[in-house]
Amino acid sequence: MNIKIYSNKEVMGKAAAQKAAEILKDAIDKKGKATFVIATGASQFEFLESLVQIDSIDWSKTTMFHLDEYVGIHDDHPASFRKYLKDRFISKVHPGDVYLIEGDDKDPEQECARLNRIIGNYVIDISFVGIGENGHLAFNDPPADFDIEDAYLVVLLDEACRKQQLGEGWFKNLDEVPKRAISMSIKQIIKSKNIICTVPDRRKAEAVGNCFKGEKISPNCPASILKKHDNCFVFLDDQSSVYLK
Repeated sequence: MNIKIYSNKEVMGKAAAQKAAEILKDAIDKKGKATFVIATGASQFEFLESLVQIDSIDWSKTTMFHLDEYVGIHDDHPASFRKYLKDRFISKVHPGDVYLIEGDDKDPEQECARLNRIIGNYVIDISFVGIGENGHLAFNDPPADFDIEDAYLVVLLDEACRKQQLGEGWFKNLDEVPKRAISMSIKQIIKSKNIICTVPDRRKAEAVGNCFKGEKISPNCPASILKKHDNCFVFLDDQSSVYLK
């Protein structure tokens, strides 16, 4: 794992995007295609804004998988991660193949099975992720399951996670925040050849400190598993990194 700290989140986002572009272009040059996983949320704003402005990536030669989505949320809901990706990313770069999580499917377990069949045919060149205020990775809240083999699973969201979604302005009140989500598993994320983890803002500082200080890796700090990945690049700003300095 490699950690870099930047003066503000705009500079951080641009640097993370440049690294992402380098990895994507290298995969396309070597294999003729690249496969990536993409995250959403407020922590990804600056990164994605910079990434879509890089015009040297042949997005038509990419395949995109979706990191997580709420159960029971339609894709026109303001908090829908599918809506987020369509508005902020897909409509701007038009990836070649796109596999989104249908969170409003009547049978979430069947939706996981569908995605598991598809992703099983791919090697993930790079995953773009963030870290939650409770240290979660994707929607794997603590204590996270580090051992489950399924690529996608239905998870319960803890109160700290749900309060974060409320605090970021995606919902009007806590009761509106779903209690379940479909998430990519920890094991599937770690299978990625490369990982870019982008974490801005002071509200994430405690989680960053808990996950990355010292050598300990624990399901109670799910993102601490990233320390085991040789090609994980963590991008922090001056606020999220205060407990690491």
